[in-house]
Amino acid sequence: MSDSSTFHEQPINTTSLPDISRAQSAALYETALHYFPGGVNSPVRAFKSVFGTPLFIKKGDGCTVWDADGNQFVDFCCSWGPLILGHNNPVVKQHVLQAIDSGMSFGAPTELENDLASLILSNNKKIEKLRFVSSGTEAVMSAIRLARGYTKRDKILKFDGCYHGHVDSLLVKAGSGLVTFGETSSAGVPKGFADETIVIPLNDKEAVKAAFDQFPGQIAAVIIEGIPANNGLLIQTKEYIQFLREVTKTNQSLLIFDEVITGFRLGFEGAAAYYDVNPDIITYGKIIGGGMPVGAYGASAEIMGHVSPEGSVYQAGTLSGNPVAMAAGIGQLSQLLQPGFYKKLNAKAASFVECIQEFANNRGYKFKVFTAGSMFWFAFTDQNIQAAAEIDASSMTYFKVMHRELLNRGVYLGPSGYEIGFISDAHTAADLDKAKKAIFDSLDIVFLKDYA
Repeated sequence: MSDSSTFHEQPINTTSLPDISRAQSAALYETALHYFPGGVNSPVRAFKSVFGTPLFIKKGDGCTVWDADGNQFVDFCCSWGPLILGHNNPVVKQHVLQAIDSGMSFGAPTELENDLASLILSNNKKIEKLRFVSSGTEAVMSAIRLARGYTKRDKILKFDGCYHGHVDSLLVKAGSGLVTFGETSSAGVPKGFADETIVIPLNDKEAVKAAFDQFPGQIAAVIIEGIPANNGLLIQTKEYIQFLREVTKTNQSLLIFDEVITGFRLGFEGAAAYYDVNPDIITYGKIIGGGMPVGAYGASAEIMGHVSPEGSVYQAGTLSGNPVAMAAGIGQLSQLLQPGFYKKLNAKAASFVECIQEFANNRGYKFKVFTAGSMFWFAFTDQNIQAAAEIDASSMTYFKVMHRELLNRGVYLGPSGYEIGFISDAHTAADLDKAKKAIFDSLDIVFLKDYA
């Protein structure tokens, strides 16, 4: 890895580069507007929070993606996290090709389901049984239903700023009080659904206690992202997470860890091991399928025994355990189990982040990089942030400019200042050096031209 001191004393550069050509992407976007709402199949892809039209990606290999105009980028989005080995990993690809030779979907059990489940469960002490589904949203939806069926209670407690997919009862925001029923944050979510969801601030023990006091014997589960990472990277203390474990046990509620982002990313046992806690139910996302459409939820054998056909909590899926996704998962997770994999990846990420933070500190910029494992978040602040309300919305003006400058320098981040970035095993020292130089130049432009 390069000596980070190379980047500390570089001259100040306030020269914006010309915008890259997006002619082909723009044309594809215009066509897409005729087919899809907003021209996209997921809202954040629409580039509404940054400059320009969406980039249409044509190819990915290693840590690099190419758009329809031939522009090349060092990618820190990594398909929103699951590509921990990078794009087009040869081992994952070979597993997929072998599976396709035998067929792509059967709607019946295959040996590959057993193989991937064994790989996960024999190396993850936090769960005893699991159920494969087709997405992280579906995993969370199923976990909520299981918690309600198991406890015979209806209410769910979630935290403001935590996103758990587009599940009706969780697509809610906080109301005006400390402990409030959720208010729907999407049209089409019935008020009755939101009324079964209690929303409180993160990092506030008194709010948790007040919720259990206000609704005694009614809360089926508390759900929290392993590390909240959909609205900034809101790293909670170990003491607070242990408190959630204790208070849920005391009130005979379940603790659900949504590890769609953190699972197998922070380590093979995810945030549960990071915080040394044993949640009652854990959900996982696309990382267990090498980025293919897949998810899972798991728990103790006793809790999972309540899932149909063994128990009365119904959940099904024609494509659950899809053989191609299972094969991709085996190819990916087997590599994550190689000795020293996470130590090496996390050390690479730590060096990258430390260099950027030191540069910003030396320049006196009001800029902070939050990081956990191989995840990072750029925030235009000098304060610690652990709750959604602590994020200054006006600071997103800085990110908007930074995003444009980074694209023009060949670095791709997710198109929102609230989204986090990911480093993969495929990022080389040279790739990270290129990205650091682009980030330094972009920060100089943002702060010294005072765009905010």
